[in-house]
Parts: sequence; C-alpha cells; structure tokens
Amino acid sequence: MTRRALFRVLGMLGLVGTGGAVPLVAPRPAQAQQFGVHESVQDGLKRLFGSRPLQDGARTVTLEVPLIAENGAVVPVSVEVGAPMTAGKWVKHVYFVADKNRIPIIARATLTPEAGQALVGATVRLGETGDVRAIAELSDGTLLQVKREVKVTFSGCGG
Repeated sequence: MTRRALFRVLGMLGLVGTGGAVPLVAPRPAQAQQFGVHESVQDGLKRLFGSRPLQDGARTVTLEVPLIAENGAVVPVSVEVGAPMTAGKWVKHVYFVADKNRIPIIARATLTPEAGQALVGATVRLGETGDVRAIAELSDGTLLQVKREVKVTFSGCGG
C-alpha cells in the first residue's frame, strides 16, 4: 500500500467517524474583486448605517481639516464631539470619510465612556479635491455628520 492510498483510506475513515455529518462538496474557485470597481460613498454609508438618517452635526461636531492640502498624502484631520461621555450616553464611533477616495471610508475610531472626551485625530490620505466628512455615532444610534471641502494640490494617491 502506498502512502497516498493510506491517507485516502484514513480520510474515508475520518468521514465515517464523523457520522457522515460532513457533506462532500466540491471546492469552489476563489473570486477576486473586480479591478477598478470600488464602493461608492453612498454604498459605504448604507453598509455601515443602513437606513438610519445622518443628522446635521454642526452644533455638536467640530471638524478640523485644512482648506488646502499641499500634499494629499499627509492631511491632518481631527474631530471633537461636544456630546456627553457618560455611561448612559456616549460617542461610540467616529468615522472619517473622503468622498473622492477610491476607498471612501478611511478611518474609524471606537470610544468608550472612560475616554472622558470625544476627541480623535489622524493623518489621512486624500486622492483629490473633495469633501471630507466626520460622522459621530452616539450610543443611542444617533448619527451626526459634518463635512468640509479640502482642495488637494498634489494627490496622495499617485496623481
């Protein structure tokens, strides 16, 4: 008996040992994502938030981003949410969205009430001139959004 035949027999015995609970299914070929097809901003927001409405957060959310980014590869962004950070209600997530990027949802920060303050900063990459959004998701499900246009003079995504 060859080693290959031995393993085949052991494999069959293993299947019998599981009581036949393992269905024999032919493996499917892997499917790669189609090149050049990316998620739109609206599709990404729908995937994240479903049908929940985005409210204007201008009174509560402060987005700090330069109006002109000389180098789109390194754009500093910060968000401060003036919502309470108590055990009953807090800022759960802060999302950064760049509308013109090939992958528009560029960052997510998760916060807990122990943070004491909802202040998040990051350095992001912008592909071209467009809106940058900050979306704060509160623990009760409320979504607050602010956005600001940033002019990019030199793209951070190869352009």
